[in-house]
Amino acid sequence: MTMSIGFSTDLPAVPPARLPADGFYSVREAFDAACLRYGDRPFLHIPAQATAGYGGQAVDWTYGSACARIRELEADFRGAGLARGHRVALMLDNRAEFFLYWLALNGLGVSVVPLNAESSAAELAHVLRDSAAVMVVALDGRWQPLEPALGQALGAMGAALPPVCRLGTGSAAVPMPQGQPMAAEDECALVYTSGSTGLPKGCMLSNEYMLAFGRWYNALGGLCRIEPGAERLITPLPLVHMNALACSSMAMILSGGCIVQLDRFHPGTWWETVAQSGATIVHYLGVMPAILLQLPQQASDRAHAVRFGFGAGVHPRHHAAFEERFGFALVESWSMTEVGAGGAVAAQLDPRHPGTRCFGRPTPQMEYRIVDEEGEEVPPGAAGELRVRAAGNDPRAGFFSGYANQPALTEAAWAGGYFHTGDIVRQAEDGSLHFVDRKKSIIRRSGENIASLEVEAVLNQLPMVRQVGVGPVEDETRGEEVMACVELMPGHAPTRDLALGIFAAAAQRLAYFKLPGYIAFVPALPLTASQKLQRGVLKQAMHALLDEHAAFDLRALKKRPDRHDSSAKPCGSA
Repeated sequence: MTMSIGFSTDLPAVPPARLPADGFYSVREAFDAACLRYGDRPFLHIPAQATAGYGGQAVDWTYGSACARIRELEADFRGAGLARGHRVALMLDNRAEFFLYWLALNGLGVSVVPLNAESSAAELAHVLRDSAAVMVVALDGRWQPLEPALGQALGAMGAALPPVCRLGTGSAAVPMPQGQPMAAEDECALVYTSGSTGLPKGCMLSNEYMLAFGRWYNALGGLCRIEPGAERLITPLPLVHMNALACSSMAMILSGGCIVQLDRFHPGTWWETVAQSGATIVHYLGVMPAILLQLPQQASDRAHAVRFGFGAGVHPRHHAAFEERFGFALVESWSMTEVGAGGAVAAQLDPRHPGTRCFGRPTPQMEYRIVDEEGEEVPPGAAGELRVRAAGNDPRAGFFSGYANQPALTEAAWAGGYFHTGDIVRQAEDGSLHFVDRKKSIIRRSGENIASLEVEAVLNQLPMVRQVGVGPVEDETRGEEVMACVELMPGHAPTRDLALGIFAAAAQRLAYFKLPGYIAFVPALPLTASQKLQRGVLKQAMHALLDEHAAFDLRALKKRPDRHDSSAKPCGSA
């Protein structure tokens, strides 16, 4: 049984309504329209392999059958007092229930706050406090790891932990907001993403943002041509992130396609699952081609119906090799949670330049600049920071609505009228954009953005650490790995046992993927005259330490925690 817990009852302000260009105000309206047109067509398929931990039964819902479940849930939520302007946190993993709750809540104008079950209690507590969610909905098997976070969040607000209650049987009544009808600008989801300033920031994503992403994807054409009512898009990516929540889900809803949602990426059964699901589109991260190419070649490598893969971060050495072996193109793309479809780019048209980190050519719907440290445009072919905005009268169309509770940070990101991406790119003679590096202190590991400052803040609290510098090092499988260079306090020996102790202590505060895969002990960190870390010098030093085998390799300890409760009963089960 899925469970819910009351949390807070403050209502944020409701923005004014504005009729969107395609007539839809919300994600729910788009879904309801798909139900009318594609009612008997498949909406959601979760293969039995992805449900092995909670029953092993495949999920197959048509648009019509899902719609009936969603309307029942919406009535329950309305009876519980939820209304437009509220936020509800969801810890429902990649299960079918996520789609039910998201669409039911959206019908009431309620925004969802996806919770990552792999986050630490401290990280979850921050999200709950910052989002001011009025309710938390979680699977039975997730309450035990969630309760410490609820205690921290509510304790910080001076509140007592309310009793856990089943949906609609005890949630506190909440006043209905007064105002205009639901608007496209209404918040659909609050998605937290690691930023260069430390703690995760909540990106407010509107209905308009979601709809724009689906429209953008469906209009790409070329290698990414989508046939209405016919596609089956398979993705192992988490619904707590923008790609699965906004990009793939909205593309299928707006085109009447089927979402094939996996719990996560299982290399050993990947091609079997792809073939059995009838998938025509694959969403990937760079780690997936890297791992799949390591598997023994088999006659079944091309026994699938996939026409293209859509993703980002494939290693240059793997790009052409993957396409040759498995028989379909990997279309590299670029966007950010903040950017959405407003400045998104994809390499769906030739020439794609496989193996060069090319992610396509800018479209007429966006404006962009490539600038140096002073904000001046760089010469053609030179590398610089990519800054983007939407073309036309509304430069923020299709972008996020801002960082929750941080308006100054939002405006700083838009300084000069363009969104500052922090990504370093270069533009080739044919107009194609090529990724070079990140300007921000961000590590990109297996699709997760990890803030160096967040990891440093945790490690710097340890008694044996005088100061620490954290940054990315290249990892052929996962793209990048987290490395920590530690300057020790006097009296501590730079041993492997101490490195293991630092790793274990950090694991109490950080999600497993944020933990340092390498720890090196250094006599001193490279600092400026004002005692600021020289990150460029640190990055060079880290590569040298790895080349000299002067770092402890702890990557094997970075394992996904087994928090699954096989006895959990999803909503709607007996």
